[in-house]
Amino acid sequence: MTDVLLIALFAFLGAAAAGLIGAAVLRLLRHRSLIVSLSVVAGVAVAAMLAGTLTVAWAMFLSPHDLYVVTTVVAMAALISLVTAVLLGRRVAAQSHELALATRSFGDGGTFAMPAGQPAAELAALARELAATSAKLDSSRGRERALETSRRELVAWISHDLRTPLAGLRAMAEALEDGMAADSGRYLRQIRVEVERMNSMVGDLFELSRIQAGSLALAPARISLHDLVGDALAGADPLAREHGVRLVGDRIDEVPVEVDGKEMSRVLGNLLINAIRRTPPDGTVAVAAHRSDSGVVVSVTDGCGGIPEEDLPRVFDTGWRGSHARTPPAGAGLGLAIVRGIVEAHAGRTEVRNVQGGCCFSVTLPTA
Repeated sequence: MTDVLLIALFAFLGAAAAGLIGAAVLRLLRHRSLIVSLSVVAGVAVAAMLAGTLTVAWAMFLSPHDLYVVTTVVAMAALISLVTAVLLGRRVAAQSHELALATRSFGDGGTFAMPAGQPAAELAALARELAATSAKLDSSRGRERALETSRRELVAWISHDLRTPLAGLRAMAEALEDGMAADSGRYLRQIRVEVERMNSMVGDLFELSRIQAGSLALAPARISLHDLVGDALAGADPLAREHGVRLVGDRIDEVPVEVDGKEMSRVLGNLLINAIRRTPPDGTVAVAAHRSDSGVVVSVTDGCGGIPEEDLPRVFDTGWRGSHARTPPAGAGLGLAIVRGIVEAHAGRTEVRNVQGGCCFSVTLPTA
C-alpha cells in the first residue's frame, strides 16, 4: 500500500509540474490562434503523462531499455495527440472564420445567413443567436426607415399647412391695414379661426414631441369607464350635430380603469372627432366599452367606408391622414399618432380593422 501511494505521489508531482508549465504557456499565448491553444493543451496532457511516467520510472529504477520503451510509447501518443489537436483546431478556426464573415454581412446592413456545413454545437448556438439578432436588427431598421419617412412627410405637410393660413392671415392683415376690407368684422373672425387652427396644430406638435421624447407625465387615478366615455360623447356631441352624424354609446360597461383622465379624454376625443369627420351625414358613430381577457377594450366604429388594406399598418403613423386632401379641417395627421402614444404610455395598445361600412378603432387598457 505504501508503494502505491509513493507511485501516485511521484506521478502527481510530475504531472503537476507539467500542468503548471502548460498553464503559464497558455497564458502567454492566450491571444494567439485557437489552433495554438489546442496544440498546447494536447502537449500539456502528453507532457503531464510523460512527466508522471518518467518520475515513477526513475523512482522505480527501471532499466535503460524499459525506460526507452516507455518514452517511445509516450512520444507516439504525443504525436497523435498533437496531430488531432491541430486538425480539430483548423476545423474550429475555419468555422469561426465563416461565422465572422457571415456576421460582418449583417453588420454592414445585410442579413445574417447561417454558414454552410455543420459547425460545433457552441458555434451553432452562436449562429442561431446571431440569426435572431439579425432579424431583430432588420425589423428595427425597417421601423427606423418608416419613422424617418413619416417624419419627412410630416415636415413637408406641416410646412404646407402652416404656409396656407399664414398667407391668408397676411393678406387679410394687409387689407385691414390699407382700409380695403369692406367687412372688417368678417376678416377679424376669419383671422381668429385661422389662428385657432394653427394653435391647435402647434399644440398637437408639442404633445407629440413630449410623447416621442418619453417626457409625458401621467397622473393615473381610478376612474369609471362609463363616466370617461360619457364625458367624451358629451364633448363631441356639438361637432356631431354640425356634421349631421348620430352618436351611439349604449354598450358601455361599468368598468373601473386606472388612467390619467385628462390624457385618456384626449384619446377618446381624437378618436371621436376623427370618426365624425370621416362619417358622411346621417351616418352613425358607435362607441362601446367592455372587459375582455386582455383588459378593458374601448372601440369607436365609424361609417367612413373602410380603409385600404395596404394603409391599415400606417394608420397610427405620424402624419398619416388617409387622404391627400389639404383643405380644412384635414388637420396635421397627428391625432392618431398622439392616441397611440398616450395609450402605450398607459401600457395599452391600439388597433384598427375594417368593418361593414367603415372601420373600428380599438383601445385596450389594463384593468384597474
